[in-house]
Amino acid sequence: MIARPSRPHTPMRPLWRCRNCGAEWPCQPARLSLLSEYRHDRTGLLIYLGTLMVEAGQQLAQLNEHQVPDLSDRFVAWARARG
Repeated sequence: MIARPSRPHTPMRPLWRCRNCGAEWPCQPARLSLLSEYRHDRTGLLIYLGTLMVEAGQQLAQLNEHQVPDLSDRFVAWARARG
C-alpha cells in the first residue's frame, strides 16, 4: 500500500471550508496545527485569526446576501489562553 502525502487543512475561499476535510475552517486539525505553530506567540495567533475572520466575514456576506453569523467563536474564541 502506498501512503499518500497528507494534505494541509487550509481554508477554501470564499466558502471558508477546509480543503482537506470539508469542515468549517478552522477545522480541528487546522486548530491543532495553528496552536502548535504559534505556541510561543498567542497574541500573534489571535491577530492572525482576527484578520482571517474579517476576510471570511466579507466573503461570506457576499455569498449569503449579507447574512453572516457571528464568526468570533469559530475563529478566535477557541484560541484564547485558558486561565
